[in-house]
Parts: sequence; C-alpha cells; structure tokens
Amino acid sequence: MTDTDSTDPTRVSNLPVAGHRALEVFIAAKRHDLRTPINAIIGYSELLLDDARDDGEPWAEDLEKIHSAGQSLLATVNEILSAEAVESGEIDMSDMAALGERIRLELRNDISAVVGYSEMLIEDEEDLDQSVVSDLERIRASAMRMTDLINDIVAFGMDEEAPALEAEPSEQLIMVYDVVATLQDLDARKTSEPDAPGHLLIVDDDETNRDLLSRRIKREGHTFEMAENGKAALDIARRSSFDVILLDIMMPVMDGYQALQLLQADDELRKIPVIMLSGLDQVDSVARCIKMGADDFLPKPFDPVLLKARIGSSLEKKRLRDREEEYLRQIEVEREQSDRLLLNILPVAIADRLKAGESTIADSFTQVTVLFADLVGFTAMSAKISAARLVARLNAVFGAFDALSTHLGVEKVKTIGDSYMVVGGLPLPQPDHAERIAEMGLGMLAAIGEYNTEAEEPLSIRVGINTGPVVAGVIGSTKFAYDLWGDAVNIASRMESTGVPGRVQVSESTHGLLEAKYEFEYRGLVEAKGKGELNTYFLLGSSPDPS
Repeated sequence: MTDTDSTDPTRVSNLPVAGHRALEVFIAAKRHDLRTPINAIIGYSELLLDDARDDGEPWAEDLEKIHSAGQSLLATVNEILSAEAVESGEIDMSDMAALGERIRLELRNDISAVVGYSEMLIEDEEDLDQSVVSDLERIRASAMRMTDLINDIVAFGMDEEAPALEAEPSEQLIMVYDVVATLQDLDARKTSEPDAPGHLLIVDDDETNRDLLSRRIKREGHTFEMAENGKAALDIARRSSFDVILLDIMMPVMDGYQALQLLQADDELRKIPVIMLSGLDQVDSVARCIKMGADDFLPKPFDPVLLKARIGSSLEKKRLRDREEEYLRQIEVEREQSDRLLLNILPVAIADRLKAGESTIADSFTQVTVLFADLVGFTAMSAKISAARLVARLNAVFGAFDALSTHLGVEKVKTIGDSYMVVGGLPLPQPDHAERIAEMGLGMLAAIGEYNTEAEEPLSIRVGINTGPVVAGVIGSTKFAYDLWGDAVNIASRMESTGVPGRVQVSESTHGLLEAKYEFEYRGLVEAKGKGELNTYFLLGSSPDPS
C-alpha cells in the first residue's frame, strides 16, 4: 500500500491528447498558474496606489515600482509562454528545465523588486494601516508563490520519470481546454464579425423601394431575400435564417404591425433585429413599433450613410445576441460537466447539499460497514514495469471495482495508491449495508480472478471489513474530499492489513450481522496494531439455506 494518492492533476500524464494540442494545453496551464499571482500583485498595488495618491502618501513612489514590476512580469510571462511560442516551436517540450530556467532568469529581477519594496514598506513605514500592511503581505506572498511555480517547472523538466504527452487525459484538463478554446473562438469572431456581411430580409410592397434597398445592400456585401407583404415575409423567415429584417409598415395582405407582432410571438424569429421602414410622416407609428419590439427605423427616402449605419448596428446587435446565447449554452455545458466532476469525487446526496449552499458537512452514523482492499505486491511490481503499464493495470482493476460498487449501491470513498476504500450505509442509511459490502468483497475477489485469466502477471488482493459507528464529512475548500473517521474505520483497515491474500476477513461485529445469511470460517484471534487481539472470520460466501 502506498502512502499517497498516485493521481496528480498537474502532471503532463493528465493532458488531454498527445502532441501539439497537449503542449498547447500544458503551456496554457502554466501561463494561467503564473498569471494568477501576477494579477494579485497588480490588483492590490493598484488599489493601494489609488488611496496613496489621493492621500499624498510619500510611499506611493515605492508602490509605483511594485506596480510597474507587476506589469513587467505579466508582459514577460505572456511573451515567453505565448501561443505563438508553441506554434513556432520556440518552446521545446523535451527540455522543460531550460524553459523553467529561462523564466526564472527573466522574471527574477521583477520578482525581487516586488518582494524587496513590499518588505521595505512593511518594515520602514510604521504608521501604515493594518489593511495596507495586509495588502502588502499579500503582494509579497504572491511574488513568493511565483518563485515556487517556476521551481515546479524546472523540477518537472528534471524528472526523468515524467510521463509522456501521449498518456491518457484527465477530464478536468479536457474540460478546461475545451472551454478556453471555445471562448477564444468567440473572442476571435467578435473581432472579425462587425464588418462581416449579413443575410437580410427586405419586406416592402413597393417594387422600387425593394430594388433600391437591395442594390444598396448588395453594394455593402450583404445577401438578401425579398417579400412584398408581411405574410410572405413570415413564410420566408420560417424557412431561412436572417440576420436583420427590414420591414415596411404600410402593406397589403399583412401590414408591418401584424407581421412584427407575429415575429415577436415566435421564440426563434424574435431574436432577429427588425428595422421598421417608414415615411417621415409616420413617426408616431415608428414609436409604436419600437414599443412592440422593433430595434430601429429607417425613414424614406433612404439615406445611404444612415442605411449602412442602421444595418451595421442591427447586425452587431444580432451577433451579440448570438454570442450571448452561445456563452449561455457553454455555461450550461460547463455546469453539467462540473456536476459530473463533483459526482466523481462526492456522493450524490453530498454534492446536492454543497450545491444548495451548505459550507460545512459533517454527519454521524450509528452503524455502517467499511471495506478496505489492497493489491498485494503491487508496490513491488511498480519497480519492474513502466508507469504507463502500471497505471493501465490499476485502472483496469479499479474500474471493475467502481462498476461493482455502483451496481451494489455502496459508496466508494477513495483510493490511496493501490488501496481501495468503500462503505455501505451512508450518506443515506441502508438497512442491508453489511450484506451489500459482503457482496462487494466477494465480488472483488471474483474480479481479480477474472483479471488474472488474461494478465501477464497475476494479482492478489486482501480484503478487510468491519461494522460500526463513524463520522463522515467533506474536507477541503477548493479540492473537496468526502472521508470517514472513527474506530470502525481503523478496525476495518486492520482487518485488511492482517488479512490473507485471496480472502475476505471480517470483524466480529460484521460477522454478527451476517452469520445467518453467509458462511464463515473462524480464523481466531489476530493481533491488530493499536487494538490488541481481535476475533476474526473469513467470509466464504452466501449461505445456501439462510434462516
């Protein structure tokens, strides 16, 4: 059993895909990590500067130097870890240590300036308010944090066992990459779209008006379709996609008022900006249309400059609406993804309580059944095979255990290296928690047996089970973990550590709950660290004739 969790989300083994995209994501992550403390340096120094300048403080000059150093840090990080540097091949993934040393070299003076001036201000200015001192300490801590992050990059580059980019992705980084890519795409479109042509619908019963409008619109590079009344316009709008509708008011069959009313009543068509077309003596009518939902108006005869401006404004409005909807859709996707990630580490009931606003979650349970399992000899095996093969084997085994726990309705608590912990009876009470965990233990032995039928090197597992009271809750403020505490947990761990490979060892309390339904072999007293001698039993299977 290892002492720490083998999963580390900062490792390159968790990058989404191999090759160029993985490098982009890795560099983007490092750029983000370094920008975070830089933003703190700039932000706090700006706040302090505003107050210091207003009050004519003599130490404003030193704050200016801190702020200037922060801006320099940001510019340098953006340059060294830019997307262009990845594209040009300037960043060499095979020599991350050199990249880290370059960052350290080019940032060290500015980091030293931030640390030095903030420390001097704290030490020399005895009349500083405590709030100012606190902000200066935050600035100093942020600069020191940058040093740690740079050291991490250097250390990563020197790690000969660092996994390659071809390794499997982590869902968190895939999510982060996809969101960043989407937002970057949206930003790029925002820059390019204002001058992009649109597809317009011209609605006017006068053929001359339609011709003049269409010719002027065509000169601006837009495409268009035309309708001679409101009814025809609605039919066309429902089967084609438009960016702007130019809608005359006075028309036969269906006038502009009726058409606008129906456009606004349609959930999809109401998203299209409508510019009303009117004569100069119809100002009151135009105002009425604006109240009904029209976006703008054009007086007849049409001024080319005004026409261009009104269409351009409406096109931008339409694209802003489209971008807003796309952002909202992406936010919803992100919410669903974050929910899935939360459910990967927390029970459903606990995740729901966190999302509902509970900040502290701690519950007592009078009786649950806890299971620990450990892969025997896995640590020794890790020294003989590659990291990729090792993780693949662990994933195969633990994946089978995860499926089994889901099927039985018991709660996987955590994995610690090659150790697996699961519990029955929480976070929602289950009267048959002991039976569920018994089936879990027997199922794990069967899963290992099935795995060994095709494995190059067979595995063995020890399983230990105990029943008793526990306290369970969520720990952590940014990285959540649901965990259990209590003597029942410790005894379950002892049942595993003193067990026998290929067997499920249970405590006396668990045996008492299951003896009527399952067959056991009494093992006898076992010396358990910190617990003395404990009666133990081997779980053999379900009783053929439970009474």
